[in-house]
Amino acid sequence: MSAARRALPLWLALATAYTLVWALGVGPGAEVTAPEAHRLLVAVSVVDDGDLDLRNQYAQRAWTDFYNKPLRPAAGLTEGRLVEPTGVGFAFLIAPAYAVGGVIGVRLFLVALGALAFCLAAALGRRLVPEPWPTRAALVVGLSAPALGAAAAISPEMAGAAFLAGAALLALHVRARPQTSTAFSGAALVAALPWLGAKLLAPAAVVAVALARWLRRRQRGVSGFIALEVALTSAVVYVTVNDRLFGGLTPNDVARDGPTGASGLAEHLERAPRLLTAWVDPDDGLLLWAPFVALAFVALWLLWRSRRDRLAVTVYDQVDVEVGAAFLALVAGAVVLVAVFLAPSLDAAWYPARQLVPALPLLAALCAWGLRFTPRVGAVLAALTLAAGVVALAR
Repeated sequence: MSAARRALPLWLALATAYTLVWALGVGPGAEVTAPEAHRLLVAVSVVDDGDLDLRNQYAQRAWTDFYNKPLRPAAGLTEGRLVEPTGVGFAFLIAPAYAVGGVIGVRLFLVALGALAFCLAAALGRRLVPEPWPTRAALVVGLSAPALGAAAAISPEMAGAAFLAGAALLALHVRARPQTSTAFSGAALVAALPWLGAKLLAPAAVVAVALARWLRRRQRGVSGFIALEVALTSAVVYVTVNDRLFGGLTPNDVARDGPTGASGLAEHLERAPRLLTAWVDPDDGLLLWAPFVALAFVALWLLWRSRRDRLAVTVYDQVDVEVGAAFLALVAGAVVLVAVFLAPSLDAAWYPARQLVPALPLLAALCAWGLRFTPRVGAVLAALTLAAGVVALAR
C-alpha cells in the first residue's frame, strides 16, 4: 500500500472533524479573533500590494472585511513602515488561500495542513512500532482539544506542526537511506520553519543538526553540503530580511513588550515553574486537555529501559527505534523549552496548550510506542482525551 493511500483515511477523518468543528461554530474559528485579524491583514497586504507595509491597510480599515471591532497596530513604525510581529513565511503561506477564498479559504487550507500533520505523525510512529498503533495514536492526539482548537485557527502553530513533522520524517529517511532529493527536501522544510514563526527556530536547529550528522556519517558529502547550504542560505536571508523589516533578528522584535516579554537571563529563568504549568495547568496544561500524551512519557521510559538493558544488541532494528525515539523527544523538547522560557505567555485565549501544538505530531508518534506497551491504559487515556475535546468545544 502506498504511503498516500495509507494516509488518506486518517486525513479524511481528521479534516472532516476539523471542518465540522469550525463550520458548526462550536470551537475556535467560529469568529475571527484580534490576533487572527492582525495576521489576515498582513496576508491582505501581500495579496493587494505584494509587501508587508500595512499603512494603507490601516488607513483604509481593510480589516472590516473580516473583523467587526476596532483594530490597532500591534507595533509602531519601523523605518517608515508599519509592520506586524508576524512571520513573513506564514503571511505568504496563507496569502494564496486568502486570494482564492478569503477567510474561509484560509481556514480550510489550514485544516488540510493540520490533518496532514497527523498523517505525518502516523508515519513517524511507524518508525517506532508497527500498525495499528501509530494510526490510532495519531487519530487520538489529532482529535484532542489542542488539535481541534488549533486546526482552523489562523495562527502558525498547526502549520508549523506539519512542517516540523515533515522535516523530522525526512531526516529519519535520510538516516535510513540517504538520497540527495530527500536531503534537499528535508533541508528545505527546516529552512522554512523559522519563517513561519520565530518559536520554530530551536526545533528546526535540532532537525538540521541531526540531518547534517546523519549525512556525514553515511559519507554523503555532496548531499550534506547541499542540505547545509540550503539551511544556511535561508538563515542568512532570514536575518537580513527581519533586520530590514523589523529592526531585529525576528519579527517579534517589533512587539510592544519585546520579543519574549522579558529582559535578561534572570527574568527568563524565573519562568522555570512554567515547565509544570505547560503540562498540568487547569486552563492550558497539555496533559489535562490531552491525557493521552502521557503515553509519550511511557515511551521515554521504554527508551531508557531499552538502552539500559542494551536491547539493541539482541533485537533486530531496536537501534533504529531508540535513535528515532530519542530524536523525536529532542525535537519536541525544544518546542517545550521555547514555550516555557521564551513565549511571552502560556495563556491560550483561543484553545488550550497553544504553544505546544507544534510538538503534537512528534508526541503522537512517541505515544504510539507507549500505546503498544500499555494498550488498556492507553484506551482509558484515549477516552479521557476525546471527552476533554468535547468539553473544550463546549466552553
